[in-house]
Amino acid sequence: MTWIRARMNSRLKRLRETLVEQNLDGIFISQPENRLYLSGFDGSAGYLLITQRDTLLATDFRYLEQVKLQAPEYTLFRITGGVSEWFPKLTGDTGISTLGFESGDITHAMYRQLAEAIKNTDLSIQLIPVEGLVESLRTIKDAAEIELIKQAVSITDRAFEYIESIIRPGMTELEVAWQLERFQRENGSQAMPFEIIVASGPNSALPHAKPTEKKIQSSEPIVIDMGARVGHYCSDFTRTICLGKPDNTYRKVYDIVLGAQLAAISLIKGGMTGKEADGFARIVIEEAGYAEEFGHSLGHGTGLAAHENPRVGPNSEDVLSDGMVFSVEPGIYIPGWGGVRIEDLAVIENGVINVLSKGTK
Repeated sequence: MTWIRARMNSRLKRLRETLVEQNLDGIFISQPENRLYLSGFDGSAGYLLITQRDTLLATDFRYLEQVKLQAPEYTLFRITGGVSEWFPKLTGDTGISTLGFESGDITHAMYRQLAEAIKNTDLSIQLIPVEGLVESLRTIKDAAEIELIKQAVSITDRAFEYIESIIRPGMTELEVAWQLERFQRENGSQAMPFEIIVASGPNSALPHAKPTEKKIQSSEPIVIDMGARVGHYCSDFTRTICLGKPDNTYRKVYDIVLGAQLAAISLIKGGMTGKEADGFARIVIEEAGYAEEFGHSLGHGTGLAAHENPRVGPNSEDVLSDGMVFSVEPGIYIPGWGGVRIEDLAVIENGVINVLSKGTK
């Protein structure tokens, strides 16, 4: 418990330094992963109010005992009544005048309620929208976070090995997806971080296809995209396989995508931008004549959320550095035929990329 407390204190210290830089007296945290990251509380409802001296966790009666167990360093505030009742009580003794709120998470309706609660009291608080403030802190993973991600990656690797041993023509996409989910849950994963994708034939031309009752056939591409979750940290993994004899298009497209991924993995270094990293794979696919068929970014960060910073794409100025975990997942998608995507998770360590996924390609 001592190391957990030290980790939370370190995160709060960095957050408070950022608040000073942003000229904010405090911040109102509503985004679930940010709430978990800063407090350790994983309940489904609650807010943090953090100032230079205060750490308050506001939630309702369902989670009071849970907060005491998971976030003992926080002052527990019990929510009763509507926003107009509890929000002034939560902020009233803090002495703050500028309060950041997470504009990417707070709805317009919630913002109006907060503003009206302030207006109808004698509080003098200015609500300041902020974006990505805590998310930027989450971008760099510590050793414990990376270890949890590695455990999630291991589960996904084993799930792929398992499905390769049982998948047969005639199975439906939904059947394969369920087998993958069941295996991962039985082997230590928490709830899936996202709905598993199993897309065969023409369905695999949809990057975010949903599994259907379609029966898998021989000689067609099958895209399998899945993740596991351990200690709230996610993995993300994609392979494309073919049952039986692949056609010439499959062989050609698969080789291009694999070549693009291997090129990116070999060339990405710390200090590069997401745009530069994306370019290593994109140029391979463009020179092969499939520029229009690679419509998404090369990758994305993964941690408490399956998709988070850093962004690794053609418009990303995010600078890759040690401790960042992200996917490398080029793909080609041909309407009417299908698609190929290959995805591994990687981490920057000592300035170079270390691939975490071990599943066969």
